[in-house]
Amino acid sequence: MEKENIAVGLDIGTTKIVAMIGKKNEYGKLEILGVGKSKSLGVKRGVVDNITQTIQSIQLAVKDAEANSGYKIKDVVVGIAGQHIRSIQHSDYISRSNAEEVIGDKDIDLLINQVHKLAMLPGEEIIHVLPQEFKIDGQSEIKEPIGMCGGRLESSFHVVVGQASSIRNIGRCIQSSGIELSGLTLEPLASADAVLSGEEKEAGVALIDIGGGTTDLAIFKDGIIRHTAVIPFGGNVITDDIKEGCSIIEKQAELLKVKFGSAWPGENKDNEIVSIPGLRGREPKEISLKNLSKIIHARVVEIIEQVFVEIKAYGHEDPRRKLIAGIVLTGGGAQLKHIKQLVEYITGMDTRIGYPNEHLAGDSDEEISSPLYATAVGLVMNSIDNNTQSAVKVTFSAPEKVNVYRAPVETVQEVDEVPEVEVQNEVEIELPKQPESTEAKIRKSFFDKYVDKIKEFLDNAE
Repeated sequence: MEKENIAVGLDIGTTKIVAMIGKKNEYGKLEILGVGKSKSLGVKRGVVDNITQTIQSIQLAVKDAEANSGYKIKDVVVGIAGQHIRSIQHSDYISRSNAEEVIGDKDIDLLINQVHKLAMLPGEEIIHVLPQEFKIDGQSEIKEPIGMCGGRLESSFHVVVGQASSIRNIGRCIQSSGIELSGLTLEPLASADAVLSGEEKEAGVALIDIGGGTTDLAIFKDGIIRHTAVIPFGGNVITDDIKEGCSIIEKQAELLKVKFGSAWPGENKDNEIVSIPGLRGREPKEISLKNLSKIIHARVVEIIEQVFVEIKAYGHEDPRRKLIAGIVLTGGGAQLKHIKQLVEYITGMDTRIGYPNEHLAGDSDEEISSPLYATAVGLVMNSIDNNTQSAVKVTFSAPEKVNVYRAPVETVQEVDEVPEVEVQNEVEIELPKQPESTEAKIRKSFFDKYVDKIKEFLDNAE
């Protein structure tokens, strides 16, 4: 019997934690088996600041997903974001002793390892090394160097850097929740996998993921990641502004934003008013929707302008770097009324809202295809690409077998071992059939090394 490739993504956000279990159906689409959601406590602006609360929130989300799906989660691919993330452009080269010999994986690995020796600021570590384009003996713009010949192999890289302590804290939270860490992915990259098409990445596109604590940016051109940034503002800052501006509690401010909020003040008439119950027998508060929209508008403009500074820093105004496909908005903040029109007005670029439904199976729950779940869907897709077996089906026939005490131990062991052999065979057979791009191989091998490094650190810490 063929083993199912069950994948699990864990999105540790500032407002919510989502555990999502999925697999590919026969049409190559993503079938979501279960989703677990919990309020995120202990995370601020994408960074863990209370380990105990974060562990509890992760456990709640995981239990919820397991209850919905009937699967037991073993390991997860986790998204990394936070204000500590920054990216740099770097070029490096290696000289090969035999120019006639064909370039192989070992040459690429040598070049990557060289980039890892870059001097970082104290406490920083490299999270991703993403190749842009290769150059062989002066011949530029080569996307796939394997199989070619040459003496000097050169490449430009997009290097993503983050605080080592923040990454290790996430690793510690996951391990303490009773699950393993199978991979790490930068959240804007996961969201991009879920909501962008290949044509958009080729034409040039900026993905803006507006979360609760941070706004993530990923820019693609010619199918290659060109720029990433994390802006330390998100939907929570808008809620705080409403709370202060209208003198109401946070829960009421969040509800106002979601139900009546608009990023365009001109839409509301002066006589549109919402009445909010007063605290402990006090008089109800009357809030003008025009004023509410003005508060939201001011903060959204600030966030979008900061993102636009990053888009300009990439060099969007250069005709060769032009982002033809414009901007794609996703994340919870993308659900704010009239935000698409405001982004188009500020940037002058075509804008659409990004839904992760392109990769989802047709019968998926409508809630899952919301921009809110874009990162979680992208993380599950990333886990599937790693060919993982991250969850196992909970079978209810197991207790009956346990009751038959006369069964010899060897028989039980044989039954336990069969699935493992099948998984190994499946991996060995499938991998050669599907040739991977150099970038995919680099991302995969590097994640394995990095996750091992985190596990080693956590073991030593104990």
